[in-house]
Amino acid sequence: MANKLNKNNLAGYVIISPWLVCFFAFMLFPLLMSLYYSFTDFDILSKPRFVGLENYIYLLTSDSKFVKAVGVTILYAFTSIPMRLVFAFFIANLLVKNHRGVGIYRTLFYLPSIIGGSVAVGIVWRTIFGRNGAFDLLLKNFGIYTEYSVLGDPRTAIWSLVLMAIWQFGSPMLIFLAGLKNLPATYYEAASIDGASSFKKFWKITVPLMTPIFLFNLVMQMISGFMVFTQGYIITAGKPLNSTLFYVVHVYQTTFENFRAGRGSAMAWLLLLFVGIMTVILFSSSKYWVFDESVDKE
Repeated sequence: MANKLNKNNLAGYVIISPWLVCFFAFMLFPLLMSLYYSFTDFDILSKPRFVGLENYIYLLTSDSKFVKAVGVTILYAFTSIPMRLVFAFFIANLLVKNHRGVGIYRTLFYLPSIIGGSVAVGIVWRTIFGRNGAFDLLLKNFGIYTEYSVLGDPRTAIWSLVLMAIWQFGSPMLIFLAGLKNLPATYYEAASIDGASSFKKFWKITVPLMTPIFLFNLVMQMISGFMVFTQGYIITAGKPLNSTLFYVVHVYQTTFENFRAGRGSAMAWLLLLFVGIMTVILFSSSKYWVFDESVDKE
C-alpha cells in the first residue's frame, strides 16, 4: 500500500514538474534576486554593491518622480477601476438574458479586454487622441480649437488613459455575467409575490447577492490597475510633464533606461507591499459590505 502511494506521489510530481521548474526558475528565483538587488547599487553592467536601505530612503525622501508616479497611479486606479466595474455590471445585466445574437454581443464587448493591452492598440489610441488625430479633428469640426492635443495637455492626458481602461471592461463583465446567471430564482419569485418592483428586486436582491463578485473583481482590477504599463509607456511614455508617469513605467525607466536596477527593484518591492496592504484592507472591510449567506445575522 505504501509503495503504491509512493508511486502515485512520484507520478504526480513528474506531471507537475514542468510547472515547478518554471515557478522556481522564472518566478521564485527572480523574486528573491530582486529583493537582494533592492539593497544594492546595481547598474546591470557591473557587480551589485550592497548599500542597505539607501535605495528605499532615497525613494521615500528625495525622488520627486517617485512621488509623482505614485500620485498618478493612484489617480488612475481610483478613477478607472470604479467606473470600469460599474459599466461592466451594467452591461452584464443587459446581456444576462438569452436573446437572439446575445453571444455575438458578449464576444464583441469582451474583445477589448483581449486586445486592449497590446502595443498595436496603444499606437491606435495614441493616433486617435494625438495632434490631428480623429478626436482632434472631431473637435475642430464642432469649432473647438485647442492649443494642445488631448495627449499633449497635462490636464487631459491621463483621462484618455482612464477612458481606455473603462473601454476594457470585458473581463469583469464576464465574471459579473457568470454571477448573475447563478443567482437563486426563488428570491425573485418571492419578491414578485410580495409585489416588489423591478428596481427593488435589483437593489435589494441582485446587488447584495453580487457583492462577493464585486469584491473579487475589485481585488483583481486593483492589482492590474496599479501594475498598468503598456498603455502609459506606448501611448505617452509618461509625458507630458510626467502627468501620465505610471508607477511601473517609472520602474522600467529607472531600471532599463537609467540603469539603476537596484533602485528599480526597491520600487517594485514597495509596490508589492502597497498592493498587499490594499488587498488586506479590502478583505478586512468586506465584512461590512459583502453579503454572506453562510453568516447568521441576527
